[in-house]
Amino acid sequence: MPFNIIVCIKQVPDVKTVRFDPKTGTLIRDGVGAVINPVDLNALEAGLGLKDAVGGEITAVSMGPPQAKEALMEAMAMGVDKGVLLSDRAFAGSDTLATTYILAKAIERLGAFDIVLCGKQSLDGDTAQVGPGLAARLGIPSVAYVEEMRLVEGGMFRLRRETDLGCDIVEIEPPFLATVLPSINKPRLPSLKGKIRAKKTGVIVWDADDIQVDPEKIGLNGSPTRVLSTYVKGFDAKGEMLSGTAEEQADALVKRLKDANLL
Repeated sequence: MPFNIIVCIKQVPDVKTVRFDPKTGTLIRDGVGAVINPVDLNALEAGLGLKDAVGGEITAVSMGPPQAKEALMEAMAMGVDKGVLLSDRAFAGSDTLATTYILAKAIERLGAFDIVLCGKQSLDGDTAQVGPGLAARLGIPSVAYVEEMRLVEGGMFRLRRETDLGCDIVEIEPPFLATVLPSINKPRLPSLKGKIRAKKTGVIVWDADDIQVDPEKIGLNGSPTRVLSTYVKGFDAKGEMLSGTAEEQADALVKRLKDANLL
């Protein structure tokens, strides 16, 4: 039973090169590389693995500036059939509420689907809200923090999701949305054949008019979230060498922990 799968991905700053301006409280983006949000690679692999097993088609969707095409080209080089970039100056400043609206309008234009996959959260936003919010926009159930996804009899899926107390086993039939954890799989690398195919196919680019969005629901107009300030969390550490025998040092350590109300 082939499935029509949509995977939402995001291009984020490469944390290996990102820097922070302590005076302005903003990221220094000049010279900073960009990569696919790491856990979005796991979402891609989950879709590709399902396609390998039963067939189907995978469309990767991303919202971002024109350079986000690179992320979609990489996804296509991994085996994704089609890449769609949602890019328009009107999208700038969108928070998770506006982003889910834009993504939902794009998915509506793509037509019928069976499964939507997302990484659990992005490195830069770190909210974990887009996946569940998108499911609500699409009117489909969602399962978050998925660490295993199996197709079982009757076209049903058995998902294991991580919880604070252990795990839940959820059986669900399409259509549904799942946000995945890094532990669900090991993403494959792009192939040379895939890169050649991606270059020939290219990325589809849609702007605000193409997906017929309401201007009042996108960008800053549609985003109730306001960032009032940012800061770099400080970490002041100091060390103290304890003297004496091992027992004396242990006693001294226990005393200090008790004095600090940590024991």
